[in-house]
Amino acid sequence: MERKNHQLELFDDSFTQDAVFQKAEPRIDVVKMNYDVAQSLSWKDLFSGFDTLFAITYSSGLNFINKLLDLFSHAEIIFGCESVMNYSLQEVMAFQGNLIERIRNNRSIQQEKLLSRIDQNEVKLFVARSQISHEKLYLLSASDGRKRVIMGSANMSYTAFAGHQRENVCYLDGDEAYNWYYDVFCSLKENSSDEISHKALTLADMEEHLDDLPISETVKTRKALVLEPVFDMNQEIEFILDTRRCANEMRPYAPKKEKKTGKISISPEHIIQMRRHIVEESVKKKEQRSEFPELIVNVFDSTVSLNGTPLDLNPAKEDIRRDVELFLKYMKGYENFHGDYLGMQYRYFEFANWFFCSPFMATMRDMAARYDQNRLPYPVFGLVYGQSKAGKTSFLETLLKMMIGQKPKVAAQDFTRSSIENLKRTVKGAPIIVDDMINTRFNQHAIETIKTDDFGVADHLVNYSAVVISANEDVKAVSPEVIRRTVICRVEAGLTNTEVMKSNVVRSVQREIGTAFYRAYLSRMLVELQPFIESMKDDDSESAPDILQLSSEIIVSIIKEYAEPPAYIRRLSLENYFSEQVTGKHAINSIRTAWKTSRKSFHVDKKNNELRYNAGAPYEVDRLMKELPETLEARKSRDWVVLNLSAAVDFFQIEFNATGVFSKFFRNN
Repeated sequence: MERKNHQLELFDDSFTQDAVFQKAEPRIDVVKMNYDVAQSLSWKDLFSGFDTLFAITYSSGLNFINKLLDLFSHAEIIFGCESVMNYSLQEVMAFQGNLIERIRNNRSIQQEKLLSRIDQNEVKLFVARSQISHEKLYLLSASDGRKRVIMGSANMSYTAFAGHQRENVCYLDGDEAYNWYYDVFCSLKENSSDEISHKALTLADMEEHLDDLPISETVKTRKALVLEPVFDMNQEIEFILDTRRCANEMRPYAPKKEKKTGKISISPEHIIQMRRHIVEESVKKKEQRSEFPELIVNVFDSTVSLNGTPLDLNPAKEDIRRDVELFLKYMKGYENFHGDYLGMQYRYFEFANWFFCSPFMATMRDMAARYDQNRLPYPVFGLVYGQSKAGKTSFLETLLKMMIGQKPKVAAQDFTRSSIENLKRTVKGAPIIVDDMINTRFNQHAIETIKTDDFGVADHLVNYSAVVISANEDVKAVSPEVIRRTVICRVEAGLTNTEVMKSNVVRSVQREIGTAFYRAYLSRMLVELQPFIESMKDDDSESAPDILQLSSEIIVSIIKEYAEPPAYIRRLSLENYFSEQVTGKHAINSIRTAWKTSRKSFHVDKKNNELRYNAGAPYEVDRLMKELPETLEARKSRDWVVLNLSAAVDFFQIEFNATGVFSKFFRNN
């Protein structure tokens, strides 16, 4: 029997109907057998009387393995992974490390015996590094020439071979079947697995010895290794994750195990109670969805739905024109504000660009995780803070109205890490706005939530919402670990109380503006994003695809079709959000202002290449140090900030000298 190199993946999306008619159907290896008889055997009856064992298993019982190995003078076992995996490097290393730790932690006399037999080359253990066959296979041979193949659904465990559950177990005796399956085993061992060494089984902590993992040893021996990750299992992965999520939701209401027997007794009342609790939870979720709508953006199918209804992504041009004109009217209203209103328009447009783009971020982060790319270019947190009466809340409401036609938000006092993560699992797509957060709650809850930057990654979630926090000026500064994960908009302009009362622009715009502009934006994003998605699969790519740049280009192009864009509506990139000049802008302005007005607060030490600035109070020093980049080598000395002078000249664009003249660059800007 010849083993051919063909595979068939059920429900593989790569096979279209056209392809099926144009090409021959893929083929799989099928072994034709003849039924002889059904027997009732113990596992010892089945395995005894042979000298060597070659096996492929998935889940396994270590005690059973030790018992089974006692029957053979030589054995080789390949351990495959039963979980759904993409077989990327990090997943392979995690699986191999966990398997070795499981074997190592099974300390016993049998364990020492196993290590001894590995040293004597009597036992060899291998662990998968790629998607191997789904076969559970046991090849037995004896010195007198007898051979047996055992196959079916049974893994190497007591549960499978002691009759505790139904298994499909078959065996064939003879050379022909054995030789064919032995070729299968050897091929998998050579091409898809790595040997587990004695050293790996005796190390105390695999996390500190990743270079001793089986795959690492293979790389050392071969000098190079090529992995072929599997990324066409989306439906299978999603099904498993959905099942786990449903089970987790039901767990609090399910009957518990009895302490004495360990069994679960189920009565009709249990089912009735579970149903009642689950219905109540479902009602709560529907209430949440009515307050926080579901915007599902499917990048791969190029479809968008709102609360289960498909969106029309080809709105009428007149409707788009109306939305563009109303948005520009709204932004022009900031010209009546006191303070840096022009800077406010620039910052607000940057934030609007990210806000509109945010429903795509979960997909981009999932792709980055799958293909070992950086997730930081795809932020899912935004912070608008600064001067009061700056229109922060109405600005966010207007953006949300343009996206989904509604303007829901969460009160700041309801914000905790657990509450937000629960909302992100319920709410889809549209950003969750947390309004009017004070500094204390921001420090207690928001910072830790933002720093935990792995939400949705393990579960491959692709439609969770971004979180937008608005706060007043009592949030003085933002720490570096938050800055690099958050789109930050600091505003320094506002209205007086009476001007706020008299203004009617916000209400009129919010009443009239629709979703046509945003639907046109989504239509173009879904088309233009496809090459970005493909480029993330390229291992040789030197930079992450800049989705914020793409988003801004699409916004500008739409607006240009209906109006002349103001200067602040322009092409953006990651630099506009995360460059040191942007994230440290407030610190730059503070130092420049102090240099102009309070020269005595500075001490320039050119000999030691130091710049010292007296900020007036320790808390002001702390605030500045949060916003200054590492290149300045900033350190604190009571009320003073001590900086590297050369780096400070470049960063602040100030010639710090006796005359205190600004550099040519700063004068021209």
